[in-house]
Amino acid sequence: MEDTRSRAQFLNASNLKYKPVSREEKNYVVKQLDGLDHMSNIDDIEYYKVPFTEALDLVRNRKVFLQSGFAYVPQDDLVSILLSVYRTLLSQALTVTARALPSMEEDGRLLPMLCGLSKRYLGQDYGARQQNVGAVTADMIDMLSKKSFPLCMQNIHTTIRHTHHLRHGSRLQYGLFLKGIGLSLEEALRFFRTEFIKNTDVDTFDKKYSYGIRYNYGKEGKKTDYTPYGCMKIIMNNAPATGDSHGCPFRHFDTDFLKQRISTFGLTKDGVEGVMKYVKGGHCQVACAKFFELTHGISDSSSEVEMFIQHPNQYFEHSQKLLNGPAKTPSTPRGVKIVNSQTATSRSSGSDTSIKVETMDETMSQEQMQAMEDDMV
Repeated sequence: MEDTRSRAQFLNASNLKYKPVSREEKNYVVKQLDGLDHMSNIDDIEYYKVPFTEALDLVRNRKVFLQSGFAYVPQDDLVSILLSVYRTLLSQALTVTARALPSMEEDGRLLPMLCGLSKRYLGQDYGARQQNVGAVTADMIDMLSKKSFPLCMQNIHTTIRHTHHLRHGSRLQYGLFLKGIGLSLEEALRFFRTEFIKNTDVDTFDKKYSYGIRYNYGKEGKKTDYTPYGCMKIIMNNAPATGDSHGCPFRHFDTDFLKQRISTFGLTKDGVEGVMKYVKGGHCQVACAKFFELTHGISDSSSEVEMFIQHPNQYFEHSQKLLNGPAKTPSTPRGVKIVNSQTATSRSSGSDTSIKVETMDETMSQEQMQAMEDDMV
C-alpha cells in the first residue's frame, strides 16, 4: 500500500498522468493479461494505462497488452516508460540549450555565471554569526584538530605547528575555517601570533600578517564578513603549488603520500583501500566522507558511504555532534571547560537572504584574495 502511494506521488510530482486501471477494467481484459508469461499473480499486480506511443520499447519486445491505442503496463515495467520520458525531455532541453548558446555568448553577463555554477556552494555558509563566537579558544585547537578537523585542515594545522608559518592560500583557507568553528578575532590573532613569532618578531607579524587575519573578520579592506570555503571551492580553485599546504588532500596529494597519510589514523588495510577507491575514481568528497565514517567508527571498510561532505565546517560539526551528543553545542568540545563564551547575534533575515549571501560568497572570496594581495603591496 505504501509503495502504491509513493508511486502515485512520484508520478504526480513528475507531471505524468498515468493512473492505475480500475478493477472493472482489469477484469475486462484479465484473460489477455493472464496470458503473459511473467504474470501468475495478476490480481496482485497494478497496471497502468499508457498511450502505446510512450511504451514503444515494451511494445517492441511484446511485454504489454495493447487495446484501443493503449498499453497496459505492469508496475515493474514503469521504469522503461520513465526512462523513455527522461530521454525525450533531456533531448528537448539539450536542443533548446544548443539554440540558446549563441545568444548567451553575446551577453557577457550570462556565460561566466553559467560556467561557474559547478563551483558554487549554496549550502550553509558557516559564518561566525551562526556560531558561538568565543566558544573555541586558541588553546583548544590542537585537541580539536586531532578529533574533529577534516584532513585538509589537519594538514594545514600540522604545517603551522612544524614550520611556524603558512603561505597566503593556507592562511586564508585555515583562518576562515577557524573563524567558522567559533574562534574569535582576538583568539585568532593570538593563535597565529604565537606560532609566527617563533620565526619572526612581533612587529613583523603585526605589520605583515595581522592585517590579513583582521581582513577575514571584516575589520579591514572592504569590511566584508567573509565565510569559510566550501569543498568545491577548495577543490576547484587555487590549486596548491610547491611549499603550499592548502587545498584538498583527496584531490591534490600524491596517491602514495595520501595512502601513507591516512594509514596513520589507525585505519585497517581494507579501510585505506576503501578510501583510495573513491580517490582513484575522482570522488574527492565521497572519499572524505568515507574517511570520516571510518575514523569515527560509524561504518566499516565494506559498507557504502551514507553521508556526503560538502564543507570542512560541516565535517567538524558532524564530528562534534558524534563526540558530544546531539544535546550539546557542536562547537563545545568534550572535556573542555568553556569560560566567558559569547553567543553571536543570530541572523534575522529569512531564507531568501541567506541564499543570496551564500551565492555571493563564491564570487566575493575570489575578490578577497586579489584585494588582500593589492592591499598588502
